[in-house]
Amino acid sequence: MILPEAIAPLTRRPVAVLGYGVSGQAATGLLQQCGCAVEAYDERASPGVRAAFGAPEAKRHDLVVYSPGFPQDHAWLQAARAAGCKCIGELDFASLFWKGKLIAVTGTNGKTTLTEFLATALRRQGFSAVPAGNIGHPLSRLDDLDATQDRVAVCEVSSFQSENLQYLRPHALLWTNFDEDHLDRYPQMRDYFAAKWNLVERLAEPRLVVGESVVLAAEKYGCKVPSFAVVVRREGALSLVPKGSVFASYPQSENYLVARAYWEQAGYPLKVLDETAQSFSTRRHRLERLTDWEGVAYWNDSKGTNFHATLAALETFPGPVVWIGGGKSKGGDIEAFAARAAGRVREAFLIGETAGVLAAGLHTRGVPATVCESLREAVQKAHEAGRQSAPVQVLFSPGFSSFDMFHDYAERGLAFEQAVLGLKAAPSGVMPEASPA
Repeated sequence: MILPEAIAPLTRRPVAVLGYGVSGQAATGLLQQCGCAVEAYDERASPGVRAAFGAPEAKRHDLVVYSPGFPQDHAWLQAARAAGCKCIGELDFASLFWKGKLIAVTGTNGKTTLTEFLATALRRQGFSAVPAGNIGHPLSRLDDLDATQDRVAVCEVSSFQSENLQYLRPHALLWTNFDEDHLDRYPQMRDYFAAKWNLVERLAEPRLVVGESVVLAAEKYGCKVPSFAVVVRREGALSLVPKGSVFASYPQSENYLVARAYWEQAGYPLKVLDETAQSFSTRRHRLERLTDWEGVAYWNDSKGTNFHATLAALETFPGPVVWIGGGKSKGGDIEAFAARAAGRVREAFLIGETAGVLAAGLHTRGVPATVCESLREAVQKAHEAGRQSAPVQVLFSPGFSSFDMFHDYAERGLAFEQAVLGLKAAPSGVMPEASPA
């Protein structure tokens, strides 16, 4: 692997990698392939990884590659910049090596589904396309990053990854939607929008597809959407969505329509896209129907980690549901969220640090809400409430981060599945005591 000219002079001394999760490990591997010495830092100490980074450590390095979990005002990045280090995010760093085309996919919701769907459709069309980025497969980890020019990376890009881009130049951008999220990181919605708008400003070619909520936000924050942009409207085009596919209803229909707009702009045959849609299935924990039991249908939407995603899930059902929600706050107006959810909820069972505020907001609007100590308890009580008024839908769509109780949304989704299936298997319909989860 050959080092790009932009960073080669900065690798004579060891390169610092800040954050040693999935992104940090991928960046470390890529640097080592190039023959670079690497020193990794992470607040969670582990063998070979330093747990502190300050002025003395920063003076050892010229180049710092950091994981997206590091906000720009993080003390470690401030120390690195004060010492004169060049600081590059992992995705930005990896893009220096990528010789093929890169399609960026962003949005408050729908990024993962759209990324995987578009990569699948492009492969069916005959391209060597790979999904990468924020889907859990960092661009740094792709094999043969600099080996070919005919590959396409369909890259999910979060606001954390786009907020300080220096090198990445996407050949196309698909921006599904914009709504409230990550206000624990950004002081205002304007800042969250600006982080994503960087991708528009860095486009290498005039290929841009945006959802109508993006256009409304751009107008609000004084940004001019380029004239070459294709705008996808939520209403009025549902007849274009393949019937019987996972995209047949909102919010997944928005993903299909964005992909279709890009596909038409590129001049590819729609038959290929529609055939892909008919066989495509979404990632685990995204509005999955888990099981039906005693007149109660259980839906797992653990991937619903913000207000917009959960409200979209609630609106999928024709009538009010029994809702299991709550988790770690990412900022935003929780009471306003509860007010918007109230009309779609028959009864709620709430977990995590936001449970109390959610319960109060729902009670004010006449919706019964119970704060539960664990997800298992919430499932037990939701089942009891559901079978008393069956048929009913029990929807687990938290609306918040999982990090107050779980490692990530996938672990949380599995815990929900285990709780439901464990309850169903219990002879009395009552689960035995277990540690909180």
